[in-house]
Amino acid sequence: MNYDKIFDQAIARLHAEGRYRVFIDILRNKGAFPNARCFAGHNGPKPITVWCSNDYLAMGQHPDVIAAMEEALHNVGAGSGGTRNIGGNTHYHIELERELADLHGKEGALLFTSGYVSNDATLSTLARILPGCVIFSDELNHASMIAGIRNSGCEKKVWRHNDVAHLEQLLAETDPALPKLIAFESVYSMDGDIAPVHAICDLADKYNALTYIDEVHAVGMYGPRGGGITDREEAAHRITIVEGTLGKAFGVMGGYIAADRKIIDVIRSYAPGFIFTTSLSPVLVAGVLAAVRHLKKSSVERDGQQAAAAMLKRMFAEAGLPVMPSVTHIVPLMVGDPVKAKKISDILLAEYGVYVQPINFPTVPRGTERLRFTPGPSHSEEMMRDLTAALVEIWERLDMELREAA
Repeated sequence: MNYDKIFDQAIARLHAEGRYRVFIDILRNKGAFPNARCFAGHNGPKPITVWCSNDYLAMGQHPDVIAAMEEALHNVGAGSGGTRNIGGNTHYHIELERELADLHGKEGALLFTSGYVSNDATLSTLARILPGCVIFSDELNHASMIAGIRNSGCEKKVWRHNDVAHLEQLLAETDPALPKLIAFESVYSMDGDIAPVHAICDLADKYNALTYIDEVHAVGMYGPRGGGITDREEAAHRITIVEGTLGKAFGVMGGYIAADRKIIDVIRSYAPGFIFTTSLSPVLVAGVLAAVRHLKKSSVERDGQQAAAAMLKRMFAEAGLPVMPSVTHIVPLMVGDPVKAKKISDILLAEYGVYVQPINFPTVPRGTERLRFTPGPSHSEEMMRDLTAALVEIWERLDMELREAA
């Protein structure tokens, strides 16, 4: 058995399909986001503008967040000391869980080391606890949700994206006596569309199903207090479990769920992904705590993000660039070819100092490869004009078709 040959062939396939991932070598400039320094392929760092960060509101740069983390570092040190059960449970963790429960109007919350882990651990554990559980999963659910459902070993039924009629069809043909869980996202990050939350909850009520919503691309950014789409739509009380991340709008790291105390206790007591891993550093938790508290009372960042996204969509459309329809802060630009998507990304970085990663299969279906821009409150109109002009030049250089200007 030639193991090296097998590994070489696996990597070669990715290169041939234009799907080989390259991790850029950068450092962000504190207090000057979206400005950063790129160390890849240059003699010394090159200044760049970041257009694909999930630190949507630049809270990772916020003075309150940084100050809270510095204070915690000097107060308790760097690490957590172990799992939550053995040395890793701190007052910071307890305070943050209280804030997150309050954010979603739930009785309790539970922290995880990432949004991926919170989805995987919660969905797999919940379905194993419920005998004969059937999970109804939107076809565009995130990989972490798919992994959790797969790891549960339960029956899965996939419904067409945001198609509540298809969801009802699947619910109606399922044994009424079986436990049911409807799993979906609020904001789908590759297309920028939103789930019909109330319609899904209506079906859950009708067919006695639990509901699980992934709000990772919405918490902090939607709703009067940043509780996400369920906050904005006044639907949080209808959702059984809300899942979110601490690494996007809140600008730090981690994941969580919020639900009633009984469900939180079950996941806390049975989920291996929670029980057997070192807890988040209290330094990180302190930073998130400051971010959550700030965004509960401040809408300045949310308003700035929405204005920036609207402006960039308008500029792309007016320039004839193939911007995809989006009702959220996500601004996807269709390319439709993995090699060209990578080429455009490379030219933007090398010649224009613009950093945006291509989004290829399996993140999106083949033939729908794209560039995904996430403008935030710190992206200026001048930055957007420069970006738009660069993209138009590259489109023409690569003989790609521009649309008729909107």
